[in-house]
Amino acid sequence: MPLIPPETIEQIQAANDIVEVIGGYFPLKRAGTLYKAICPFHQERTPSFSVNPQRQIFKCFGCGAGGSVIRFVMNYENLDFIGAAKKLAERAGIKLIESEMSAEDSARFTMRRRLLALHGEAADFFHHQLLKKPSAQAARDYLKGRGIGVEIARTWKLGYAPSSFEAFSAMARQQGFSDEEMVRSGLVKLRDEERPRGDFYDRFRDRVMFPICNDTGEVIGFSGRVLVSDAKAAKYINSPETMLFTKGAVLFGLHRSKRALIDKGSAIVCEGQLDLITAFEAGIQNVIAPQGTAFTEKQAHLLKRYVEEVVLCFDADAAGEKAAERSLSSLLAENLVVRVAEMPPGEDPDSLIRGKGPEAFAERIAAAKDFFDFQLDRLTRAPGFQSPRGKLQTARKLAESISLLSEPILREAVLQRATQRLEIAPQELQRMLKTPSKKGAHSEAEDVPAASAPAQLDPTLRLLAMVSLRDDDARAWLFEEPWNEVLEREPDAGLLVKVLQGDFQPSQPSSVTAFLATLDAEEESALSALLETKAPRNPLTIAHDCWREIERRQVRRQIEAIQARLRTPGLDTEATVNCQKQILDLQNRLSDIARPFSPPL
Repeated sequence: MPLIPPETIEQIQAANDIVEVIGGYFPLKRAGTLYKAICPFHQERTPSFSVNPQRQIFKCFGCGAGGSVIRFVMNYENLDFIGAAKKLAERAGIKLIESEMSAEDSARFTMRRRLLALHGEAADFFHHQLLKKPSAQAARDYLKGRGIGVEIARTWKLGYAPSSFEAFSAMARQQGFSDEEMVRSGLVKLRDEERPRGDFYDRFRDRVMFPICNDTGEVIGFSGRVLVSDAKAAKYINSPETMLFTKGAVLFGLHRSKRALIDKGSAIVCEGQLDLITAFEAGIQNVIAPQGTAFTEKQAHLLKRYVEEVVLCFDADAAGEKAAERSLSSLLAENLVVRVAEMPPGEDPDSLIRGKGPEAFAERIAAAKDFFDFQLDRLTRAPGFQSPRGKLQTARKLAESISLLSEPILREAVLQRATQRLEIAPQELQRMLKTPSKKGAHSEAEDVPAASAPAQLDPTLRLLAMVSLRDDDARAWLFEEPWNEVLEREPDAGLLVKVLQGDFQPSQPSSVTAFLATLDAEEESALSALLETKAPRNPLTIAHDCWREIERRQVRRQIEAIQARLRTPGLDTEATVNCQKQILDLQNRLSDIARPFSPPL
């Protein structure tokens, strides 16, 4: 249960329009009176995620997630109720007065807030070093040589980490951050990993710093590029995994490029941060970069919210080609169209744009080949391809990629192209194909995590919960009945009881969503589904008929129990007569319950 007064919860939800809040995380498309999107909580090919602006709720009919704007922020940002409510309260400028939360929740919320603040301070610190400090001259020269001037550095808040082992940590201590917070942030590194409270030193030293942001623009990590070539030092190092940063779930630049991604419906995938920044500043803004070379499943799923097509633009070398191949399974699993843009030998997007202008890069993107055509061209150019053994190896390699396609028509088309180029019979290549995995050919039912499926309600109880949520008269009529007593005898009536106990008015959507916020995720999802179901025409009549059905089945259960007692061996005459009388009384009760209902005028 929330520790914030109900009236404050209602105020927070009223001040945060659910369409605006969710639309700030990923694009929503209007569909009549609703808004639709690819669900962020499970993998799917067609949008089943719906936002209802009138009722101020969201619902996914694929995985069952649903509820109020607070529930969305809880699920999307992995926050507890208090954390999500505070985030939305800050967004709306509402001051919260709350009861004391549990020690565990308080510690988690405080740590996340402190780590975000620490990363913000770190970004400011590194940025100041780059712009102002003489020791950062080599970093400024390096960026200038890559076409990055002061204005672009300011726009992307690029920075420089001093070569000192404690410059950053000393600054952080001055700002009041604890050793534990610095270690949890990943911005410092323990000298002995077995001693979490031991000595540590700055993780990033003498590197150009690229802040990594989540899709709402908060700094959650860094990528640092070395300035001096050193065989012992990695060219790039990233922040380690923390409660803020998961490398395989973040796309660099998404907070800046998502509007262009939506407009173009296509994402140009660059290998590095500088490639992306150069392209973006040259006017080609539908660009993103993975944190590494190959795409992960989470990154592909995240990208699917914005685009239908991906153009891979990795370096024109063997490593870049392998990165494209490694990305394929994740991208095809999201049913994305995959093309590959080939860079001139020795060039990357950054050098091509700086050397020949953005038009040359745009031409390469426009000429990007379908992945399978790209792979065919590359494999058939390889030395030894013309030999029988070479063709066999090529066929096996192609079969691995074609097996990832889940759409039968597309699979067949690619298969035909490949067999023509290889000059082999289609059935020969067909035999090498694997059955599409569930990951690549998943059904909507397979997408649904069992743990997140909405609570199941008996159909009669479900209808009663629906009309009680949506109609003032039906709710008032139910309150006239002995609902507490009757529903105590219904084993699956817990959610209906919560609806009837809830302090809300069906005719006021804001009070309904405030009530939903008091429930757990499964209950909130189940009731959100009822709110999204088409409203019944005669809710008062439905309330009466469903209620009478509950009464009838309870009477029938009583009759069955007494009839079972009558079959007890050795039952005396008096007990038998008494049981028969009870059955007769209950049968009369059934006749009374069956009388038709006349709604009040």
